[in-house]
Amino acid sequence: MADGAMTATFLAVIGGASLLAVSARRLRPSDRLPSLEGWALADRSLGPGWTWLLLGGTIFTAYTFTAVPGLAYGNGAPAFFAVPYTVIVCPLAFVLLTRLWAVARRHGYVTAADFVGGRYGSPPLALVVALTGILATMPYLALQLLGIRAVLTAGGVYPRGAAGDLVMVALFAGLAVATYRHGLRAPAVISALKAVAVFLSLTAVCWLVLERLGGPGAVFDGAARRLGGTDAAHSALLLSPAQQPAYATLALGSALALLMYPHVLTAGFAADGRRTLRKVSVALPAWTALLALFGFLGLAALAAGVRAPKGGAESAVPMLVDRLMPVPLAGLVFAAITVGALVPAAVMSIAAATSFVRNVYVEYVHPTATPKRQVRIAKAVSLTAKVGAVAFVFGLRDQDAVNLQLLGSVWILQIFPAVAVGLFTGRLHPRALLAGWAVGMVAGTFMVVREGFSSVVPLGIGGQPLEIYAGLAALLLNLTVAAAGTAVLERLGVPRGADATDLPSRLALRRYPETEANNP
Repeated sequence: MADGAMTATFLAVIGGASLLAVSARRLRPSDRLPSLEGWALADRSLGPGWTWLLLGGTIFTAYTFTAVPGLAYGNGAPAFFAVPYTVIVCPLAFVLLTRLWAVARRHGYVTAADFVGGRYGSPPLALVVALTGILATMPYLALQLLGIRAVLTAGGVYPRGAAGDLVMVALFAGLAVATYRHGLRAPAVISALKAVAVFLSLTAVCWLVLERLGGPGAVFDGAARRLGGTDAAHSALLLSPAQQPAYATLALGSALALLMYPHVLTAGFAADGRRTLRKVSVALPAWTALLALFGFLGLAALAAGVRAPKGGAESAVPMLVDRLMPVPLAGLVFAAITVGALVPAAVMSIAAATSFVRNVYVEYVHPTATPKRQVRIAKAVSLTAKVGAVAFVFGLRDQDAVNLQLLGSVWILQIFPAVAVGLFTGRLHPRALLAGWAVGMVAGTFMVVREGFSSVVPLGIGGQPLEIYAGLAALLLNLTVAAAGTAVLERLGVPRGADATDLPSRLALRRYPETEANNP
């Protein structure tokens, strides 16, 4: 059971997060009438500081902060693919996210599917982009709960049985209410507390680990021995040549996929200008440094002799914290990781709800819905998404959520041609993009399931097969089908939809005084 001081510290931080969420309406208040843009994107009014906090807090989830060190604890070097992956995201965000923001701002788009519908004049293509985003987001939302549960269980703050379930429900109830009332402003405000708590607690943990274990060299050598090597140079802490293709393709494919997730785009669209997003993209590596340190703590858990439960390697760092740190500081770390889950969970539910309302409800159910009604439906769907995630975690095995998330990352990558490629060229035919999407979805799902829900799959005939990321292999098939299909459809004279995005020629030259004036 948890110590009283640990519980008190934990509750103090969680209480602070709740108070901040309640005060979220004071962040960039607006006199505009209720609208989906205001609720889901905070009226596109967040400056560089708030955007950096929100985007970093959304990308770097609590499950990431437990899964990466857990993978390092169990497998060594392959876990660190997450570091180059999140570094690659920064230049991609600098180019893709800023350009997509400009188009979305000009045309009033709120989701990626809005852009696809306007770019290609194809409602079916916009629909599959929206549904793919929702489908990929829901297991990601459930994983945030699993991250919280792993942390609380390791710290003894999560009681067994129904009492533990009530703790989880209570944590998410406050978040649900704040998000329902204030939309994206609630996680934006909480992200400030997340950044302070995570940066401070991680600095304290790393300092204590280095002091207790004798420095970085001792940590790496101790971890190497636990992984079956003699020292850091002869162990699983270094990639073998056979592991390098999987490592590289995982990093690249994951980076391409991340910027397609609705919650990341929602956080980016909330910025007040392209210059803001450029500044934030340059500063995002500070969050990547945090991720690298969490991976290091996974190795420190090995060196310290932590024995995580079978199938529960994500508990290794919480168990290390519980062993080494003073009780109040341990409570601070557990609370920091818990708050780290609340921000992305809130943004994910908002993004899924917004996609549903804009691209399913308004498009196919109630085309004349007023802005006020759209907000009301989005609030209800956001709340339902959170309830569904809680029910999912209570009703299914943890591994089921992990497996679905592995598939989700492969699925979301299949909208890359329609969204990212569409930012630079409209040559691809919407029907060919639909065909490519379908091939990518089927092929990616088949490869992952065939390998027992492994995201790394062997490719090649004869000899030693090359192991690469399944999502990237499926994306290459997707692009091939889209390009070949476009050539065939053009030859047959099949008409396209109408392009309403002013891309690419005019966008590159046009300035937007109404947005740049707010972002000098």
